[in-house]
Amino acid sequence: MTYREIADDIAARIATGEYPPESKIPSYSQLAALYSVSIATVQRAVMVLHARGAIYGEPGRGVFVKGQDS
Repeated sequence: MTYREIADDIAARIATGEYPPESKIPSYSQLAALYSVSIATVQRAVMVLHARGAIYGEPGRGVFVKGQDS
């Protein structure tokens, strides 16, 4: 699975509410295990979602789905 496919899948999970606004998405290691890819691939997918404005990171806390006010 490519990083673009992973980004699209996570975006779809956000759109369906599986990952609701302001919720924390799974960690890089959890996502790597879920998609059977390397952590580097997950990092690239997360960068794509960040560029799309779908998520944001909080140092030391994790990566979260953007809400209306984020």
